[in-house]
Amino acid sequence: MGRLFGTDGVRGLANSDLTPELALSVARAAAGVLAGRDGTSRPVAVVGRDPRASGEMLEAAVVAGLTSAGAEVLRAGVVPTPALAYLTGRNDADLGVMISASHNPMPDNGLKLFSRGGHKLPDAVEAAIERTVVAGRSGEHRPTGAGIGRVRDLPEAGEDYARHVLSTVDQPLTGLRVVVDCAHGAAAATGPDVYRRAGATVHAIGDAPDGWNINDGVGSTHLGPLADTVREQGADIGIAHDGDADRCLAVTADGDVVDGDMILAICALSMHERGALKDSTVVATVMSNLGFHHTMRDAGIAVQTTAVGDRYVLEALRARGLSLGGEQSGHLVFLDHATTGDGLLTGLALLSRMAATGASLAELASVVQRLPQILINVPVTDRLAVAESDEVAEAVNAVEEELGDSGRVLLRPSGTEQLVRVMVEAPTQEQADEVATRLAEVVARVG
Repeated sequence: MGRLFGTDGVRGLANSDLTPELALSVARAAAGVLAGRDGTSRPVAVVGRDPRASGEMLEAAVVAGLTSAGAEVLRAGVVPTPALAYLTGRNDADLGVMISASHNPMPDNGLKLFSRGGHKLPDAVEAAIERTVVAGRSGEHRPTGAGIGRVRDLPEAGEDYARHVLSTVDQPLTGLRVVVDCAHGAAAATGPDVYRRAGATVHAIGDAPDGWNINDGVGSTHLGPLADTVREQGADIGIAHDGDADRCLAVTADGDVVDGDMILAICALSMHERGALKDSTVVATVMSNLGFHHTMRDAGIAVQTTAVGDRYVLEALRARGLSLGGEQSGHLVFLDHATTGDGLLTGLALLSRMAATGASLAELASVVQRLPQILINVPVTDRLAVAESDEVAEAVNAVEEELGDSGRVLLRPSGTEQLVRVMVEAPTQEQADEVATRLAEVVARVG
């Protein structure tokens, strides 16, 4: 068995890589590792899923694993991932399990685990759960009789979450015409209703999940249909969520894409003006465009940079008590209101900024002048050799000196494949392409 946990939980082809047996074992191990706070009380777990068909099978396995370990299970049904995190905290549960593969295609599925309070698990806790599963020890504790856990549904789960996110809206969004793409995912039951209740006029697409069509040509990884619909409807903005609604991307009235860097900048500037951006600092990952960094610098906002993954953004936010962070992919974390990336909170914050300023999304997004960027995935046989190579280091240093403050270079080994990702930003696309190709040749030769 390879490593179970990736950058965002356990994920794989449902019923092949991620089997019901594995889901049961992981759930039972998690119940043991994250057991009752005094070591004797019965642990409580909240379980939710996105609408993909395999979620029904895996939910049954997860619930069986948890109850067989003696846990009380609160079943939330189909909810966004941030709703599951919120409900874990709201119900004072010991753990939460979200069954979702996020933006992945329908055949995949995954398990995202949350600890008490609705926080993603630290590496050490994931490692403890994984060791228990790999060693086959997850079934050692088998209560019987009254010790077996029970299951209770949470029929108000979606409404509880909706009221929570709506409580963050300071003023009605009256007059804003919005197209929301729910990716035929978990946002379908919640997203359009939330935006309407906030005051916007809403036209929804990707809002008819059937278990098979999640992320199929729609959502945050397929923005074409959203852009087309925004233009057809004469809407002010289009908002795209992914399958589990923990991310948000947008398009302008003309159909131009507004990515996570731009949304993060808009929200950071808004919070900074209101004195709500703690320590005048925002957290971003190494993938954020240099144009974002320039915008923040010019506004007097510091940027703390982390590794790729919203869990690392969260760790930085919690460690310093900061309030806002995010990724280029559209995961934004508003730590004053949420413990994980929340697409609906992000969409509401973006719409609130438009309502408060009277500015169009295009005008708000224009504060970030993105530098041309290219990413080349270079196949290698030894990622470690590339990382330790003096030849690669010298080539990178030479390019960084050539670009100065007008561009940047990032070499990042893949966490799952024998690849090294070469990313270059430069004043022109031609220069970015040329520099990236030059570095990729060095990496391929060494690796």
